[in-house]
Amino acid sequence: MTTSQQPLLSTAGIAKSYGPVIALTSVDLSVAPGEIHALLGANGAGKSTLVKILASVFDADVGSVTINGAAVNLKGPGEATEAGIATVFQDPALIPDLSLDQNLTISGLRHSDVVPWLERMQLADLDFGLLVRDIPLASLRLVDLARALAHDPQLLMLDEITAALTPEQADRVFDVMREWKSMNRSVLFISHRLGEVLRICDVATILRNGRDVAHLDLSGIDEAELVTAMLGEELARGSKAGSPDAAPSRQTLSDKDRGVVLAAKDLHFRGRINGVSFELRRGEILGVTALEGQGQNELFALLSGDHRPTSGEIEINGERLSAYSPYKAIRKGLVLVPGSRHDALLPQRSIRENLATPLYNRIGRWFSLVADESERVDGAVARLNIDTRAASQVRRLSGGNQQKVTIGRWLVSDFEVLLCFDPTRGIDIQTKAQIYELLKELARDGAAVLMYSSELREIPLVCDRVLVMYDGSIVHEQSAATATEEILLTAAHGLESAPA
Repeated sequence: MTTSQQPLLSTAGIAKSYGPVIALTSVDLSVAPGEIHALLGANGAGKSTLVKILASVFDADVGSVTINGAAVNLKGPGEATEAGIATVFQDPALIPDLSLDQNLTISGLRHSDVVPWLERMQLADLDFGLLVRDIPLASLRLVDLARALAHDPQLLMLDEITAALTPEQADRVFDVMREWKSMNRSVLFISHRLGEVLRICDVATILRNGRDVAHLDLSGIDEAELVTAMLGEELARGSKAGSPDAAPSRQTLSDKDRGVVLAAKDLHFRGRINGVSFELRRGEILGVTALEGQGQNELFALLSGDHRPTSGEIEINGERLSAYSPYKAIRKGLVLVPGSRHDALLPQRSIRENLATPLYNRIGRWFSLVADESERVDGAVARLNIDTRAASQVRRLSGGNQQKVTIGRWLVSDFEVLLCFDPTRGIDIQTKAQIYELLKELARDGAAVLMYSSELREIPLVCDRVLVMYDGSIVHEQSAATATEEILLTAAHGLESAPA
């Protein structure tokens, strides 16, 4: 709730450029004490850049920041923490090849600082000796939140923390946000899940093309109004394909062309996958959904060749795969868009190099493909409308454009099955709509798509069928068109669902 008190934090005229890329042009922001303040905008609008400036990861080119009425010139994240600002960034701020214990030591925290908060997040049994890279992404997001809360901040900044969380985990985050508000402290919250924003936030600042274009009291506002504010009238009309009420426009192949291309037969893996079987046909988009830690990560790792099953078989076009590996999977036309785009990208390299990488997985193909590399890459850039202003380094792109590159690298090569693990997580509604249409277009052209989604609302938008996993098994299957959130969520909890 907006108050007449002096702002806890305010900015004036913040601008930031990275070479030719203008991330922020001029942003004014005011966060009051006791306020949950949403920061909204399409991918590339400048939200994460502004958060990093407030956290003193980056310096603004121009503009000022004021905390409790006093102008500040913070030098580094440590000074931001001392000034009462704690941040959970869009990607886990943990070193993957170190244990949780070691990461805590580096950040100057102890077990006793974070354990009470982890207990609140129902992560009290988390093994601090585990390497960060072996911990599920959802757990890492909550660990990052516990670390931020351990600093007892006046302003808590959360950048897409709920994108990787289940509804239950998100509820625990919302409880913390409400508690902070009740103590007359503040939260700056970034989320592309507009239902969450309307549920938990008091006010919103909207960024578009690096500027603040609206400051809204969220009482009485609906999602459509937020989308219009974020994108503008014309683009908002074009984004309706990504809205929950939009009917999927799907044309399927004829029955004779819809043969089984991928089959899993009684797959088992170390007690985490227990007898999973399914078939995926050409021209089909098969959805998978589950709560966190129910075997979906392991299933996609098995199918992509990152793990080998303890028992069971994987077949592509009727051929059983043995001595399976990611390289062999790609050779057979089975390719993966992983849950974390950072696992797929070469961040210091250019857009072109990232997109062209799959073309050169065999030395014998190099000379024959060099000639048409440019045509293939340019085609993928155009098809996905990738922003190329920061073409020299993928790490300079917004999260949505990085995700487009992650998907686009397979468009320049040949594949039969596309494995997509939460491909729209943490991206805006306009980019989601583009990805939905791309997947449907690929299916119309004869590709097969297996897509895990943590957002139940998008299953009927994209998929033909849906599988629900619980405790390493498939416990429910039905047509996606009739799959309500209630049915899917009931099945995801291992409960008997209503008849489909």
